[in-house]
Amino acid sequence: MLKHLLAVFLILFLAPDAGAAQKRSAKAKAEFRKLHPCPATGKTKGKCPGYQIDHIIPLCSGGADHSGNMQWLGTKAHKAKTKKDRQECRDEKKHMKTDRARSRAAGVFAPLLPA
Repeated sequence: MLKHLLAVFLILFLAPDAGAAQKRSAKAKAEFRKLHPCPATGKTKGKCPGYQIDHIIPLCSGGADHSGNMQWLGTKAHKAKTKKDRQECRDEKKHMKTDRARSRAAGVFAPLLPA
């Protein structure tokens, strides 16, 4: 039982806050650009017209802020993917809250999610 409570605590308090803005590493972005120059200009620094760097697995879903989790996407495709990713993260957060409420109703302690 203690292991279960510890697992619930760790999941709810240490999991990324779905939908929340998360700090991005300038170092990781620079590393990505060094390994993968801009598709439009071929340069590793400066603007990249028509493209944006995307996290393949969104940060709000536990994706790493690492060059291996980044890709170039066209601006329009990136905007659409970001919108979809944010909605999925909000849905994940709702599910976590629902699970916590069910646990409480069943008499299992579950700490509150961070605001």
